Amino acid sequence: MLRFEVYRDGVPAERIDLAGAYVFGQDGIPVRADLAAGSGQISCMKRTLGACGLALLWDVGQPGRILLPTTHLPDRKGPYNLNLELLRAQVMHLMRKSEDWGLFDYDDAAGLNGELESIRRRFVDALTCAGAAEAAAIADTALAQAVILGEKMALFHADIFLDRRRQTSAVRRVGFGCVVDLLSTTPRYRQRLREIADFVTIPTNWKKLAPKERTYRWEHIDDWVNWAVGLGRPIHAGPLVSFDPADVPEWLYIWEHDYEALREMIYEHLQRIVQRYEKKVRVWKVVSGLHAHNNFNLTFEQIMELTRMSCSLVKRLAPHATVLIDMVLPWGEYYARNQRTIPPLLYADMAVQSGIKFDAFGVQIYQGVPADGMYVRDLLQLSSLLDEFVGLGVPLHVTGAQAPSDVSADAWDAWAGKAPVAQAGRWHQDWNPRLQAEWLQALCRTAISKPFVETICWRDLADYEGHYLPHGGLCRNDMQPKLAFKELRNFKASLLATEEVIDQQDAAEDDA
Repeated sequence: MLRFEVYRDGVPAERIDLAGAYVFGQDGIPVRADLAAGSGQISCMKRTLGACGLALLWDVGQPGRILLPTTHLPDRKGPYNLNLELLRAQVMHLMRKSEDWGLFDYDDAAGLNGELESIRRRFVDALTCAGAAEAAAIADTALAQAVILGEKMALFHADIFLDRRRQTSAVRRVGFGCVVDLLSTTPRYRQRLREIADFVTIPTNWKKLAPKERTYRWEHIDDWVNWAVGLGRPIHAGPLVSFDPADVPEWLYIWEHDYEALREMIYEHLQRIVQRYEKKVRVWKVVSGLHAHNNFNLTFEQIMELTRMSCSLVKRLAPHATVLIDMVLPWGEYYARNQRTIPPLLYADMAVQSGIKFDAFGVQIYQGVPADGMYVRDLLQLSSLLDEFVGLGVPLHVTGAQAPSDVSADAWDAWAGKAPVAQAGRWHQDWNPRLQAEWLQALCRTAISKPFVETICWRDLADYEGHYLPHGGLCRNDMQPKLAFKELRNFKASLLATEEVIDQQDAAEDDA
């Protein structure tokens, strides 16, 4: 069992929030464990042997309230100092990424390297401190500095490689898109979409597309496909197969215990939709989240077989399109709750190693909702997550990204009355329109700097009732652009070094 002492302001913490907390083992893979907090301590009754770590939301001060991990720690009788262990993990992460990114070789990074050395010395001071409370106080101050430094390092590295992509003109091939709301067909909605999106993602929710077995309603998808084709906008479509409860038609559960019949129903569904649109869709998001949602209680082998069958079939029916495997909840916390699922990077590695016919991975990155995969993390963690895909040797698409612009009660009411938004954490401050725009820009800089990232797709264009995250749209409900809308437009223009275009668009918008 792991135990941690938790200090706040020099005394044992009276209240410890375990929202979003989980235990992880080797390679950062979450493991099952029972967590309890009380009397200034956290107890982790893990159900696996070996060294493990704890990840939890932690108030770091100015950098925000962020989900941070400890290092891997062996079991022992006495408790660990959580404040100190969080700092230890952050310092190790900083040093590892400094080496991976070669920051010691850049003259302009001298200041960053100096800050890292200063933080490392503060960590040593905390280690050698006689009192646990005093050590925790030193660690808290150093951890706030370390989180800020991590974000500065991530953006420094991003800007270097972003400049390299600009110089090779590779950045011109990067696309920015948005997922459309099938029911939003007003001229104003479509005009905003034309202004911001290089491509559109048309959702093919099986539950809405075929509410009755073998009875399809194509009209909404047909309308959007024809609109995009008429404008010459590339179309991304999917997911074709997703076991997220929001995507699964009720009648499909009839085959819950009959894998062969389930497989045949999926095969038939894929044929119907791909044959209908194969000449118009450029990227097929074929399977999405099979690793994370296993409400059919499939075995590991069956999940991989469905992935193989689905990708092979779409590749055969649409040989010129990009076949994409989409990764949801990429941090993998869900695996600690349900071990009939598959850790995300293990699933991705198996897809590559087993020779499945596909062209790219997708990854979805959301922040600002207290649910697995959506708690607030810093930019260093985000950049490190994307780096995990480089060794897989295939392109990556950010198929969904979003953060809220507000934390009001109305926003959370739209999320079905679950826990308060504040429990998701805080990135520097409470979410607001300016912060949403800053996060969007930081995400774009970080992702596009990776040479293997090809597209970024924002989830919701507007704050309609059917939105995915509360207040996560680029526009308000009345279709007035938020700061994030303008930030994305300006970022796209800046990639091509067209400052005049930005000024002209701002002037035109003011005149309008």
